Amino acid sequence: MKIVVVGGVAGGMSFAARARRLDESAEIIVLERGNHVSFANCGLPYYVSGEITEQENLLVQTPERLKASLNLDIRVRHDVVGLDARVQEVLVLTDAGEHRISYDALVLSPGAYAARPDIDGLDSARVRTLRTVEDAIALRAEVEAGVRNAVVLGAGFIGVEAAEALALNGISTTLVEFAPHVLPPLDDEHAWPVTQELRRLGVDVRTGVAAQRITADDVGDTVELEDGTLVHADLVVLAVGVRPDTAPFEKAGIACERGAIIIDEHGRTSLPQVWAVGDATASTDPVTGVKRPIALAGPANRAGRLVADHILRPERARAIPTPLGTAIVRVGEVTAAMTGANRASLEQAGIPFQTLHLHPNQHAGYFPGATAVHLTVHIRENDGAILGAQASGTDGVDKRIDVIATALRNHMRIDDLIDLDLAYAPPYGQAKDPLNLAGMLGSNVLDGTLTLWDARDLDLVRSTALILDVRTDAEVATGIVPEALHIPHTSLRERLYEVRDAANGRPVRVMCASGVRSAIAHRVLAQNGFDSASLSGGMTTLRSILQDRADDVLVVPEFVHG
Repeated sequence: MKIVVVGGVAGGMSFAARARRLDESAEIIVLERGNHVSFANCGLPYYVSGEITEQENLLVQTPERLKASLNLDIRVRHDVVGLDARVQEVLVLTDAGEHRISYDALVLSPGAYAARPDIDGLDSARVRTLRTVEDAIALRAEVEAGVRNAVVLGAGFIGVEAAEALALNGISTTLVEFAPHVLPPLDDEHAWPVTQELRRLGVDVRTGVAAQRITADDVGDTVELEDGTLVHADLVVLAVGVRPDTAPFEKAGIACERGAIIIDEHGRTSLPQVWAVGDATASTDPVTGVKRPIALAGPANRAGRLVADHILRPERARAIPTPLGTAIVRVGEVTAAMTGANRASLEQAGIPFQTLHLHPNQHAGYFPGATAVHLTVHIRENDGAILGAQASGTDGVDKRIDVIATALRNHMRIDDLIDLDLAYAPPYGQAKDPLNLAGMLGSNVLDGTLTLWDARDLDLVRSTALILDVRTDAEVATGIVPEALHIPHTSLRERLYEVRDAANGRPVRVMCASGVRSAIAHRVLAQNGFDSASLSGGMTTLRSILQDRADDVLVVPEFVHG
């Protein structure tokens, strides 16, 4: 069998390596447009920052090593520009000209290219992208040459990591994002600590605005934003997203949706003997059912292996699972991660859901270094099925999201998390792990023991209910919701008459710092006949929702008493 692979890196090379292990006699040709067939594209920002010091460390494999170990025919600087499925040939452009290569099986892993929005002056020589090893080398050279001012357009994963890399090198960096907050796949409450950390690193974060034009002159570029702001830049990094690199294959008749190749559960395209994997393919969201490309290395690597199984031993091949979109990013000392559906996608799909917020420590509170893991879990309203989760913090974030991703893959309910038997010792976790606590919280919500209200409903709650703040005097002194009644939770039982008088028939909506004490207060109130609910995640979540507006919304009372 003669197998031709278009594109290397994650999906293509994973396929080729697995195919060789399954069939020693197959002729396997990998055609790669660039100079490197297997490189650490996820590591590029860390070379720019200087954390990865050697260019060679970015190269995972070379054609020579792949030839020696797996007998793969790797051909770099081979750009596939056409496909004729009738005769099973691809048209390839090389330094020597065009030629055709036949195939028995064709695997497409063309990846994605950097999107280029309609911005005047985007062709300036100071505008760069960060998609290839050559891009990273060029950006590192700019850093070492003494660039002083940079603008990063786009605050997705690459944009945020690029901004961090530049700021860590002392470069005055402005990060521009059209969406309302950085890292748009994150919910507001987790994008906010990332924004705060970027600011701590010295990054000027501009959200809700796009670049309108770039004007170049001899001393630098001027980036004009839509709000009229002018930002000087010696360097502009374009990171506004990617698009599936599929034009020649769509032209050849392969069915695509918004540029992404449509595949079945085994990676087969609409053309015979043609498969596809990776960033260029459309995946069905397992939670919402929406089709979208997932530009992540993990799903591409796994899909490559499974497509090789289907081509070479189809009777034993497993289906490609639909990716959950599990992702993680580090910004300074803060980590943010996600898996499954976020709030926006659930709302757009019309799926009824409820969000649980909690802020437990990542390990035992009495052990040095305890810090909060800010965790949210979206669950289906009727049965508590886990739909998605996000977390942020300085430690322990990856572990919790990876476990929830496993739970989500196995269709677990929120109360199933109660019974997870997770490793515990004081330096690593708690006897009740944050995920066990999430399960307990969700179980209480499902069975009616606890009723929650959401920080996003603050304005409605203020107009229709009494807000009861059960924090301490010292905590309330840092800010309280106007017109809220303050009674510390330890005094609540003997002061219920005050709550009854202040509520005057209205519902009571309780809040504390994180949701723990307000849940206790809710049980006291509910068992005394009040219409009560506890603020999910407490003041910690409320501040992350209010963000820069917190100081305008909250008041510091002159005299605090409980």
